[in-house]
Amino acid sequence: MRGHQGRLRHAEARHPAGRQGQSEPGRDGACEIDAAFGAAGDGNGISGGLPHGRAGQSSEIAPERNKIVKDRRQFILENTGIVRPPHVPEIALHVATEAFDLWYKTEEELEAAGLPPPYWAFAWAGGQGLARYVLDNPDCVAGLSVLDFASGSGLVAIAAAMAGAKTVTACEIDAWACEAMAINAALNGVTFDIQQGDIAGTDGGWDVILAGDVFYEKAMADRLAPWFATLAARGARVLIGDPKRAYCPVDRLTLLATSTVPVSRELEDQEIKNTNVWRFS
Repeated sequence: MRGHQGRLRHAEARHPAGRQGQSEPGRDGACEIDAAFGAAGDGNGISGGLPHGRAGQSSEIAPERNKIVKDRRQFILENTGIVRPPHVPEIALHVATEAFDLWYKTEEELEAAGLPPPYWAFAWAGGQGLARYVLDNPDCVAGLSVLDFASGSGLVAIAAAMAGAKTVTACEIDAWACEAMAINAALNGVTFDIQQGDIAGTDGGWDVILAGDVFYEKAMADRLAPWFATLAARGARVLIGDPKRAYCPVDRLTLLATSTVPVSRELEDQEIKNTNVWRFS
């Protein structure tokens, strides 16, 4: 669903050993949007840091490359550590302890240079803020059907399940992220449905849609905002976690909560991100 050129180039400028990458046509109906990691230097985080990706990328690994993946689960377990994100210590995740190291290991495992970084291996600020809000306000999901869009590690989906959602669906375009979600769900003793593919623009009848850190690129924001507006108009509760990214459509949002989230300087070029939770209206 997303491309990855902008921030991939920016990360290479910071880390000369970085690989060159180019997005390919989307798979599973994924739209070719060059938005996975956004434009470098937008002044809203990631400047000089690891290229940021949350929902996926415009290319999954080509089928012939997929064949050489021996065991995604084993790779994730062997190359991540269990960490409790500082803003949501109730939840444990398998995350990268060294961001660029895991990126390179992923490329080596697939024998393919130019892959986007393993965005599923980080607890991004928007996701942490949104997960915190869900845990502190369980009535927003309790007894309801929930979609966690662009779930990444599954952090927000796990929070929704813990808060008593009737059903939770976590959606991602990338098979690696889906595997990571399954591992993290089991680690936290919860279950939810995992859906691989690009579902933006569809309506599964969800009562609540959760989306953490998705408005960092204009093309992505232009695509998601009308979809979220349509879902909200028919009565769905659309909750957004966003650390003041450049393209967050604040004029269409109602502020629900603000929090200060500790983050990795390697990811965000700072150690604290002020993160908002909004309701789309």
